[in-house]
Amino acid sequence: MARILVIDDESGMLSVLREMLESAGHLVVEARNGAVAVRWWREHTHEQTIDLIVTDILMPEKDGIEVIQEIRQLAPNMKVIAISGHSQVVKIPLFDVAKRLGAVRTIAKPFIMETLLNVVRATLDENHSPGTVN
Repeated sequence: MARILVIDDESGMLSVLREMLESAGHLVVEARNGAVAVRWWREHTHEQTIDLIVTDILMPEKDGIEVIQEIRQLAPNMKVIAISGHSQVVKIPLFDVAKRLGAVRTIAKPFIMETLLNVVRATLDENHSPGTVN
């Protein structure tokens, strides 16, 4: 299946995402925040291909918005799914910003496994068709 870079600062969510994606046959690379993810990207993508990135938006050190911007510079066609449990809490329209900067789809936390897997499958099968799942 696909190799997916998953970025989330909550270790529990990172483990859940890994389990969900691996149960569907995907290979998962984890990063605990955006800074770790971008550093990994720069050091390893020449030897390991990433097919998709799933990133939380609000994280310390480097947030998902910054990750999307940097990855777009490094790999303009990379498919990114932005996730957040804070999309309705903060006053900034996080999902709108993420999509404007290059996220293909967004998912609001909490979500069920089926939702995540459907969005991942659709994103991997499409050519950048924006969408939102709530």
